[in-house]
Amino acid sequence: ALFTDSDPLRHANKQVVYHIMRDLIEAGHWGKADQFLTERYIQHNPNVASGRAGVVNFFTEILKVSPKPVPERLSAPVVQVLAEENYVVVVTVSTLPTPADPTKTYTTSWFDMFRMKDGKADEHWDSATLMP
Repeated sequence: ALFTDSDPLRHANKQVVYHIMRDLIEAGHWGKADQFLTERYIQHNPNVASGRAGVVNFFTEILKVSPKPVPERLSAPVVQVLAEENYVVVVTVSTLPTPADPTKTYTTSWFDMFRMKDGKADEHWDSATLMP
C-alpha cells in the first residue's frame, strides 16, 4: 500500500521503484533493468558505477546475483515511501550485528532515493559508504 498514491504521476513513480526493489534488487532479474532504469542511470552509491550497464554489472558480475522467483512482497520491512514530483524515497529497517560485539544486534534504517525521468529511474542515492 505504501507504493500507491492518489496522484497518477506519484503512483506511477512509486510503482517503478517498487519493481526496482522487488524484481531487480530482491529477485535479481537484472535482464529487466531496461524496463525500470534509464541507460544513463546516475549512481551515487560509491560502490557501484553509474549507467544502467554499471549497476547491472555490479549485481550480476561482482555480487554474482542469480535470478530467483519474484516474491509476492519485499522481505525488508518498508516503513515509509515518500514521493514528490520526480523523486521517490523508500525507508526500510535492518537489524545488524553490533560492530563492537557481534553477539548483539542493533536496529537501523536505510534509505533509497530515486529521481525519475520519463517513467524510469534516472538517478539513485542511498546511505551506503565505501566497502572495506
